[in-house]
Amino acid sequence: MNHNHEVRDELRQPALALQALIPEVMRGQARVTAAAMAPGDLDVGTKELLALVIAITRECDGCIVAHSRGAVRHGVTRQQVAEAIGVAIAMNGGPGTVWGPRALRSYDEALADRSAQSTP
Repeated sequence: MNHNHEVRDELRQPALALQALIPEVMRGQARVTAAAMAPGDLDVGTKELLALVIAITRECDGCIVAHSRGAVRHGVTRQQVAEAIGVAIAMNGGPGTVWGPRALRSYDEALADRSAQSTP
């Protein structure tokens, strides 16, 4: 099993439990996220890169998985991810050199999953 799947599996049940306990908060968060990530002057791929860099900064594996998958869905290239990770490293120093590679691995796994799904 790859890391992306492990993180998603680990968080699935607790997230569903929390959704049942505070549905309005979770729906509100989903609405804010949908509004923030909607296409505008910035395309969605750029927004996914911004979110990925913030996820690296916040050291959030679940966020890294979600936004690396989003980056793949919106056609972001591996080189674009690497350059965005470079910004995260510049802004975060040492921790960026730990969480940046985790984000690149997550992107690679998401891309491999996407490729496997499109292969007959």
